[in-house]
Amino acid sequence: MRRTGAGTGVAVLAVAALASGCAPGATGTGGTGSRPAPGQQPLQGQPARALHAYAAELRAEYAARAAAAARWRLEKVPLAPPAPPAKKPAITTRQGFEVDDHEELDLPPVFTTVPTKDKVVFLTIDDGAEKDPAFLRMMSDLKIPYTAFLSDYLVKEDYGYFKKMQDAGVTLNNHTLNHPYLPALSYGDQKREICGMQDVIEKHYGRRPALFRPPFGNYDRDTLRAAKACGVRYAPLWSEEVFVDHWDYREWDRDLHPGDIVLTHFRGRADWKGTMPDMIRRFLDLVTEKGYAVARLEDYL
Repeated sequence: MRRTGAGTGVAVLAVAALASGCAPGATGTGGTGSRPAPGQQPLQGQPARALHAYAAELRAEYAARAAAAARWRLEKVPLAPPAPPAKKPAITTRQGFEVDDHEELDLPPVFTTVPTKDKVVFLTIDDGAEKDPAFLRMMSDLKIPYTAFLSDYLVKEDYGYFKKMQDAGVTLNNHTLNHPYLPALSYGDQKREICGMQDVIEKHYGRRPALFRPPFGNYDRDTLRAAKACGVRYAPLWSEEVFVDHWDYREWDRDLHPGDIVLTHFRGRADWKGTMPDMIRRFLDLVTEKGYAVARLEDYL
């Protein structure tokens, strides 16, 4: 496996930062951190001692990321995402994904990609069937952000597992109580599925989610009406889906694009030919090879 030397990588980064007079963005799970993003704060005129301390901090951060990548057998060190945008992009429903009176009723937008020029993708994970402790360790160790969409019929087996996830900074969102095919249900039944999951997440995790993903990606006008009534603001779908052994693509070019939302599931050997860490390894190796970082979806909404 090829690994980049920490000293070399940080030296290049530090030289570029000093040459441009700008500090690079902080690493981590999408937060702004203690340092500004590119272009936000000049370094020109800073004392040499401060610049040396900053370069040492960069080297230490990169070395920690490189060591984590080696522990989890990644081909390359994952790229750090930029700071969240100061001005959030306008989120609208993807063309062809509208329902009747979508705009008139101000229903939650349904989208597969976030409009951004940042070379980032967003990882989202559905349902809650697999509760692999190694997955939690891996994501925390690598500091990779992701968003969870949970269904109570699976989560209730171990609410504590997802509390650990939340404590690590992951946002827990709504994927209904029982994962039904929603368009087959009445408005009232759909509302019970969605609002009921809002109640579960608030009870166990202290907040009502703003994001909702319909099971199987299927919805109708009543779904979005019910979601809005339950306090949902966004209904993100996905552009790609990653498994242990392959990717599925929605777009004809079968490639990643800035702002794409990637779907996967809480699954393990009972359903896949591998584990969740195996799936994450495939995901990170591909996005890193293509020059993408993984950002936090909520930071762009």
